[in-house]
Amino acid sequence: MRVKQIKINFHVTPEIERFVYVYLIEMEKGCVLIDSGVAGCETIIEQTVFTNGYEPSEIKAVFLTHAHPDHIGTANYFREKYGAKIYASEGERPWIENIDLQFEKRPIPNFYALAGQSTMVDQVVKDGDRISLPDGNCIEVIGTRGHSADEVSYRIGNMIFIGDTVPIRGDIPIFIDLDATKNSFATLEKLTGIETYYPAWDQTYSPEMMKEKLADAKELVNELEKIVCDTDYEQELSAFTAQVCERLHMPEWKTNPLFARTIACCRRKER
Repeated sequence: MRVKQIKINFHVTPEIERFVYVYLIEMEKGCVLIDSGVAGCETIIEQTVFTNGYEPSEIKAVFLTHAHPDHIGTANYFREKYGAKIYASEGERPWIENIDLQFEKRPIPNFYALAGQSTMVDQVVKDGDRISLPDGNCIEVIGTRGHSADEVSYRIGNMIFIGDTVPIRGDIPIFIDLDATKNSFATLEKLTGIETYYPAWDQTYSPEMMKEKLADAKELVNELEKIVCDTDYEQELSAFTAQVCERLHMPEWKTNPLFARTIACCRRKER
């Protein structure tokens, strides 16, 4: 079994460029994807599949960590064109099967250009599930909520694909449930036998690097919590967020509605 990391660049706005990693897992009998990038990146994925000696029709499944646009963008394309089976958790399913609902609840710039089309989820997964792969290996589902309502990570032997579970310092921390985020850090810390961690927005991690990243993520969240706790609560959310951003020395974050939601969930917790 081999893993290919595919970097997908995209723009949220003309000024804001981002990227996400899609993972191609090559097996003796076909291949599978972990997440599917943004709409329009199917050609990059197909070319990678060809380059590595496979046909796109050999993509047996797409395992979605969560429902955000940069993870689901080509899922429907691979399902409709090649018959790939779509896996996702119950809590993420509504936003995958109805992207209009997602946009209503979580509007972001350029949403539809990134999210592509709604797609049916063929199999709902939950923490503890074990799904057989064509080559005899299996994928274990590990619940890692917090960044989104019901995000999951996928473990295959000594590898784990962790989506956006762990924020990295210097990038904007986005989560909607503070306690769930902390619990997911603890879940990853307790895992044994993992040799490689595959995040969606950073390089791959060794166990030593993962330990450092988790320690830094916990410190980052604790710092954010403390600043929220020490900030005047008698302000409406936008002014409150702006003040937090100034104290973080990240004034550019104050215009990001997703970071405002991070602040909102920290503020609810501190109350």
